[in-house]
Order: sequence, then structure tokens, then C-alpha cells
Amino acid sequence: MKKIIMGLIAVGGALLVKKKMDESKAEQALWAEATDPVRK
Repeated sequence: MKKIIMGLIAVGGALLVKKKMDESKAEQALWAEATDPVRK
């Protein structure tokens, strides 16, 4: 039973880390677009 609970906690932690990384990538893409030099 403890192994199952620890496995679920590990999976939940991995999902949280992935979500944070995806949010970070989206934020970085927004900043890259916002600070992109304007070409004439």
C-alpha cells in the first residue's frame, strides 16, 4: 500500500513540475514576442 501511495505522490509531483515548465515556456515565448525588435 505504501508503494502505491508513494508512486501516486511521485506522479503528482512530476505533473506539477511539467505544468510549471510549460507555463515557463509560454511566459518566455510571450516575452520574446513582446521584446522582438520591430522590422520596417
